[in-house]
Amino acid sequence: MSQRAKTIMRRLRRLLRCEAGTQLAELAIVLPVLLVLFGATAEFGRFFYTYATLAKATRSAARYLTASNRATDTGAQHLVVYGTTDDGAVEPVVTGLDISNVDILREGPAGFPEKVTVGISGYTYRPIFDLGKLMGADFTMSVDVKPSTTMRYMNN
Repeated sequence: MSQRAKTIMRRLRRLLRCEAGTQLAELAIVLPVLLVLFGATAEFGRFFYTYATLAKATRSAARYLTASNRATDTGAQHLVVYGTTDDGAVEPVVTGLDISNVDILREGPAGFPEKVTVGISGYTYRPIFDLGKLMGADFTMSVDVKPSTTMRYMNN
């Protein structure tokens, strides 16, 4: 074997043992997976917050309607959407929520209902990171959120 061939073989062995740049290759493989997991965790947290906020709002409105003799449906709708019964509020508790999304249903005889149900319909949760688009064009993470609360009237 010639001297030149021996030098080439030595360099190839050294190159095979060299680990320079392996961390960068590992990062390139792992980073996209970690970013998707982080985005999914953040979206789940945002969805849970949105659902919990809307569920608490319907509970407050149902309590408002069952506990007060002067409660009105409009006041209850404002309580769900804006967090207050005042007509002057402009900032909804959840982005995209409107008074038209609040449904109020009374059960029982006319004039003397036994129960009231306050629910939200037609509200769609819109994610910031729509990870469903990674799965395909038709798959989305937008979900209809429909919490509702039923309470008995206190005076019955």
